[in-house]
Amino acid sequence: MTAWTADELHAIASTDDFHIAPFRADGTTLGTPTWIWSVVVDDGVYVRAYNGTNSRWYQSARSQGAGRITGGGVEKDVTFTPITDAVLNDRIDAAYEAKYGTSPYYPPMVTAKTRAATVQVDPR
Repeated sequence: MTAWTADELHAIASTDDFHIAPFRADGTTLGTPTWIWSVVVDDGVYVRAYNGTNSRWYQSARSQGAGRITGGGVEKDVTFTPITDAVLNDRIDAAYEAKYGTSPYYPPMVTAKTRAATVQVDPR
């Protein structure tokens, strides 16, 4: 696994412009990029599906485990790892509040439904 650079983490943390495109079922064709919220906690990038585990991009990310992201001028092939750790999810909640807390769409992003669809995004 490759790590994010400090510049990449800063770019992603500073932007609202983040798109995720997991591979389709064939494992090689990228899906349609979906705009989502992203947060950075320590040296990790995390995303959540607004519609929970039934979200199409989340289902693809789970089944394929890889894809591509673009955000803040960063474009990377990535892997997706589901997050279930409650303490880490609490820290991700706090990052969502810090970055998006004034948005009317923020409250649903820290519910049990969306926490269940939390994914770590790592460069590959």
